[in-house]
Amino acid sequence: MNEIDVYSKLSELKEVDYKNTLAIASIIEVLVEKGIIQRNDISKKSRVLDSMSLEDLRILRLSKK
Repeated sequence: MNEIDVYSKLSELKEVDYKNTLAIASIIEVLVEKGIIQRNDISKKSRVLDSMSLEDLRILRLSKK
């Protein structure tokens, strides 16, 4: 892969990351506006998930099925 390809891939990743972030922020805003969740609920859950290992997250996901 040459240098131009690397820069192109990085640019694509930044765009995808931006779109994903925008989608998540939009969903959160709609849920807050409708009174379904509160912002501090998101903050608390983010801290919990951030502190978990990948294995913990897999177990959590499998237990919800």
